[in-house]
Amino acid sequence: MTTGVVVVVRGATLPAAALKILRESTAVYAATDVDPAVFGVPAVTTASSLKDIVLLATSRDEPAASLLIATGARVIDTPVPPLVEAADVMDRLRSPGGCPWDAVQTHESLRQYLVEETYELLDAIEDGDREALREELGDVLLQVLFHARVAAEDADDPFGIDDVAAALVEKLVGRHPNVFADADEVRTVEHQNLKWEELKQREKQRQSIVDGVALGQPAVALAGKLGQRSGRAGIPLDLFPEGSNAAAQLFRIAATARRAGVDAEGELRALAKEFALEIRAAEQAARDAGLEPTTLEADGWRKFWPTREV
Repeated sequence: MTTGVVVVVRGATLPAAALKILRESTAVYAATDVDPAVFGVPAVTTASSLKDIVLLATSRDEPAASLLIATGARVIDTPVPPLVEAADVMDRLRSPGGCPWDAVQTHESLRQYLVEETYELLDAIEDGDREALREELGDVLLQVLFHARVAAEDADDPFGIDDVAAALVEKLVGRHPNVFADADEVRTVEHQNLKWEELKQREKQRQSIVDGVALGQPAVALAGKLGQRSGRAGIPLDLFPEGSNAAAQLFRIAATARRAGVDAEGELRALAKEFALEIRAAEQAARDAGLEPTTLEADGWRKFWPTREV
């Protein structure tokens, strides 16, 4: 039986488990799918024999690697980072022979799931549920991987998850010149926010302070964001929408709250969830008393309503 070792590399990365063997071996070669110059070793085509050699390859299917493995060679592989594995799984699901449902999805058909998963993540954050937080972050990540894979298949303007990540890195580095370049140090959060707005204005060549505001977000959050942006621009409160109708009043409350540093959307959602819990408690109290909640009138609800903490 032929002996030897096949070391599966990724780019110029060697698995840590192979370092001792590589240091001790005098017969290390690069397979045909590896550039010998990258690792400073000769090509396998120059080896007189495959016996007792250490072969660097990017795939187990490379001819020399496959032969060595078939004859009993030990394989040392570079662990696949879970994030890379997740992208590989998404690719498999969208490929021929994968999942029929995944294969027919589009950006448009996936929109509802992105919104749902985002709200489930918000629930996990607000509930302080660490296990749910980990799971829901994965579900949101799935949506990113899914959309990136769909985008990669576009005939006119394809881009994939690596392009998305590269653009993110460029943005993060570009917006933190105080960290990654020689810009002046930023000492406060307020100063950082101001610098970010200046950088975004230059990057995106925005013509308005409301450019970039997601108009599709929930109404209270949207009003709050507009209140924040307008506040930074110095727009006075008396220019907010006027009127005694519910919409005007809600806008003024949400926008003013955001200017004061209060997340009106989050606060309102937390209060609404608390109210939902109170409804459930009153319903259960009614059932415990032998009554069907659907038969309760105003005084009945008041009777079974839980006592609120002062």
